[in-house]
Amino acid sequence: MKVTVYFLIFLFSIQLKAQCAKELNIYEHFQLATKTDTIQYSIYTKNGIESTTKLLVFVQGSGAFPFYEIEKITDGTVTTSTMPFELEMIPDEYAFVLISKKGIPFCTLKENQFQAPKEFYETEGLEYRANRISAVIDYLIHNQITNPKKIAVIGHSEGSDVVAKLGVINNNITNIGYWSGGGNTQFYDFTLFIRKDVIEGKLTEEEGIQKIDSILKQFKEIKQKPESTTDFWEDNSYRRWNYFSEPPIDNLLKITIPIFVAIGSKDQAVPVESAYLIPIEFIRQKKDNLTFKVYPALDHGFERELENGEFEDHWNDVFQDFLNWVNSNSTK
Repeated sequence: MKVTVYFLIFLFSIQLKAQCAKELNIYEHFQLATKTDTIQYSIYTKNGIESTTKLLVFVQGSGAFPFYEIEKITDGTVTTSTMPFELEMIPDEYAFVLISKKGIPFCTLKENQFQAPKEFYETEGLEYRANRISAVIDYLIHNQITNPKKIAVIGHSEGSDVVAKLGVINNNITNIGYWSGGGNTQFYDFTLFIRKDVIEGKLTEEEGIQKIDSILKQFKEIKQKPESTTDFWEDNSYRRWNYFSEPPIDNLLKITIPIFVAIGSKDQAVPVESAYLIPIEFIRQKKDNLTFKVYPALDHGFERELENGEFEDHWNDVFQDFLNWVNSNSTK
C-alpha cells in the first residue's frame, strides 16, 4: 500500500505554556504543517539534535492523554506521564521523538482539567495516526537528522497496532518494537478474556455464553455506527473501535524489517494467547524477521505484582533488551 504524504509548508519551534516549560524544557518542541494537517512533535537528546545519528520514536497507547500532566502542590510539583521511559537510558546517539495526538497538548496542568477537543475524536483512527507519524519521520530524516544509521519505532498497547501499520507505509524504518499488543483484532481479545474467566471458574459456562453474546451484539452496533464520536464503549468512541478493529497480524506479515514483539505473561489488557498468533503465523508463512519474547509474570505495562501488593517496574529491562536487539538486527 502506498500513501502519499504532502510535506512541509513550514516548521518552527513552539513554546509550551509557561507553567509546563520549567519542568519540560529538556525537550525541543516543533510543529510540522502539511497540506492537510498540523502535527506537533517533541525531541529529547543528550547533546542536541545535531549530535545524533539514530532515531527512536515512541508511539503511546489509547486515550486523549498528554505526555505530561503537571500538578502544583504546596511543596512543589507532581508530574504524571504517559511516557514511561527513563530519559537517562536513551543512548547519546539517539534522538528520542514523541508525536502528540491530534488536538492533545504535550503537557497540561491538572488544575485546568483538560478536555479533549472534538477534532481528536473525529480523527481518532489507525491509519490516521500512522500517517502522521510517518510524515514526521520522513521530515526528520531529510531535514533534521539526515541519513540516520537506524530508525527504530516502539509502539505500546494501541501504539503497537499503529507501528504495525507504520511498518507497511514507511520504508525508512529499520526496526520495530511491537509491545503489549495481540495478533488478532482487538474485538477478539474481549471474548478470549471471558472464556479464560470460565475456565478459571470465575464464570459459569452459561454466564460466559451470555457475556459473549452481549459483546457480539455490542460489536455489531459499533460496526453499524462506525463514524460515531458520541457513542462510547469501554472509554472509547465507536469510531475509535471501528478504526482499530483491523487485525495487526495482517500488517505485521507484510513487514520485511526486523520486528521485536514483547508481551507480559500476565498482561491484563491483551491476552498473551492472542499475541501467540504472531509467531505461529510467521512460522506458517516461513518469515524469519520476528523476535518474539514473553516476559514471565509481567503485566500490560511490564510491571510485576509482589506478594505485598506493590508493583515492581521492569519497563527498563524490556527497553534494554530492545536496544541490544536493535544493535544486532538492522537493515542499515
